Amino acid sequence: MIEVSKEKMDYLNDLSKKIVNCIYNVHKELGPGLLERAYQISLCRELELCYLRYESEIIIPLIYKGQNIESGYRLDIIVEDEIIIELKAVDEIKPVFGSQLLTYLRLSKKKLGLLVNFNVNNIGTGIKRIIN
Repeated sequence: MIEVSKEKMDYLNDLSKKIVNCIYNVHKELGPGLLERAYQISLCRELELCYLRYESEIIIPLIYKGQNIESGYRLDIIVEDEIIIELKAVDEIKPVFGSQLLTYLRLSKKKLGLLVNFNVNNIGTGIKRIIN
């Protein structure tokens, strides 16, 4: 687990609230039932409109015993180089999705991630915070 100061955790919490607001806006506009890519592009646009810096489809390096493994792991979105967002548009969130995000957090040495399933009627039930 990564240790962070209280100030850093406060910053991450404030940033995550802004991101969650963006997620709510996208879900309010689009609703459930679309493909994940549509939500990803829309969320990136919403982040832009809220002046949040982001990158999408970021390759995560995997180093195993000193060798770079061409793994093809990609972060859906990372905001302000701090919070990873893993997007889904599925009927049910499986435990492996949380494990996947936790692994991404460890590999990228980040503290906080949001697992978001847009395929729900109430987006509040589709957001899960994952802490490394």
